Amino acid sequence: MTQPTNTFVIASDIGGTHITASLVDVHQWQVITESITRHHVNSHADAKSILEVWSAPFQEIIRKYPAIASPTIGIAMPGPFDYDNGISRMRDQDKYDNLYGMDIRRELAERTGVEGTHIRFINDAAAFLQGEVFAGKHNGHAKILGITLGTGLGSAIWEKGSNAVDADLWKTPYLDSNMEEHLVTRWFVRRTAQHGVRVTGLRELLQLRDEHAFVEDILAEYSHHLLQFITFFAEKEGTDRFIIGGNISKAWQIFHGFNADAFDRFDIRISQLGEHAALIGAAATFA
Repeated sequence: MTQPTNTFVIASDIGGTHITASLVDVHQWQVITESITRHHVNSHADAKSILEVWSAPFQEIIRKYPAIASPTIGIAMPGPFDYDNGISRMRDQDKYDNLYGMDIRRELAERTGVEGTHIRFINDAAAFLQGEVFAGKHNGHAKILGITLGTGLGSAIWEKGSNAVDADLWKTPYLDSNMEEHLVTRWFVRRTAQHGVRVTGLRELLQLRDEHAFVEDILAEYSHHLLQFITFFAEKEGTDRFIIGGNISKAWQIFHGFNADAFDRFDIRISQLGEHAALIGAAATFA
């Protein structure tokens, strides 16, 4: 495969409700902030609608920066996904079921005019960790584990001398189901509904802390589940170093407070790069 040599890569981060895209300078490992574009995605829509929304930010950036010859696109994509071949394997994940089995590389190439060989995919959790390591100067360590907490549970492993890889631990058996079902946005929705209250996620739940005593119980329970996952991951991989990101990680101080002594046995860093980490990691597929 020919290796594109552009200074800039169009990078994107696809989540359960959004797509963010930007240019990334792969010499400086910096996101070009004025190029950032975001679109809301209805992940339950039909395939054509989803693909049109996914294509839109790429089309916008290509139009806005015509001097970039032979554009390249790196995409941080949630799993399950065939990253080498660009085939969606997401099903029963509460998102993107209608894309199952589709050749996403071909579909995006047709809509953007970018050569299929210039479109690459990386697991979103691996992209996040890769970006943190590249831009956050964490590469002095031998091994770092990454966790992303949002609409899905992402897990990744970075070892010195290698690219970050998907640890694929979302489906690890835990209690009555698996780890993901106890660590993502829909868990807060389900647990709150058991108290007769409807929320769409953690942010709304936190707004109810002064009104409902049960909110503290839910937060403490989540803290317990997160501690169990971190402990399991650390023992499995033989390291205590973590970088945690994703929207739910913004409430880290709350969860940490319920089990501070136990969490402090690990070297845990919370992402300082936010969504920029996954964008840089997606661009790194062309490094």
